[in-house]
Amino acid sequence: MAKQSEEENPLVNIIVNVLLPVIILGAMSKEEGKLWHVGPYIALTVSLLIPLGYGFWHFFKHKSLNLFSAVGAGAILLTGIISIYLWSGSPQVKAQAAWIFGAKEAIQPLILGSLFLLTHRSKTPLFRSFIYSDSIFDVKAIERSISEKSNTTAYQKLIWHSTLLFFGSFLISAILNMGLSYWFLADLDPKSPTWKEEYNADLARITGWGWVVIGLPLMVIGGFILFRMIKGLKELTGFDTEKILLPR
Repeated sequence: MAKQSEEENPLVNIIVNVLLPVIILGAMSKEEGKLWHVGPYIALTVSLLIPLGYGFWHFFKHKSLNLFSAVGAGAILLTGIISIYLWSGSPQVKAQAAWIFGAKEAIQPLILGSLFLLTHRSKTPLFRSFIYSDSIFDVKAIERSISEKSNTTAYQKLIWHSTLLFFGSFLISAILNMGLSYWFLADLDPKSPTWKEEYNADLARITGWGWVVIGLPLMVIGGFILFRMIKGLKELTGFDTEKILLPR
């Protein structure tokens, strides 16, 4: 697997992947009225191309692949494919928009979470690459102390339980993603002449509210997992927090 990419600016990430698509879908999807009303097709296309283009630009600039960005790019492409399918399908297909899009929203976190489990016993487990990383933890000193104190079994159990908890956070995200999609898309009327505009507006709401309803709770869960892991490492090594974590 390619090495983890250089850290992105969080503010730029939010602007490109959340704010701009939300603004474009919400403000530009109408057919006429204002200069910026370009219609649902162009608005949807632009809102998808911006984060997708940024992802490709970041990849070619840094010559490295970030797993989360790759899955995110796949999700953006899937959004476009599903939208084309819904818009060109029969009224019966369009009536299932909430369930179809909800399933799509649940797939991304499920794939990521499952990869953390599937790679646990591999030479490069994702949990060790993204969470328990030697760029954050002083892994060499920790494992040296673990070996000296013969706490290897307890240490491996701590890593596995932390990986399970991390997978659980992705599972919660998948459920919340599906619920949020259904909440906003369930009342769409496929017979409405402005159905596509309403669909785009709902995608904007799902994207925007997702960061509030889903993102914040997952940050809290992630903080709890990190706190629990540091506490466990302190008990197994006898180190204090400053010795477990690398200076930032």
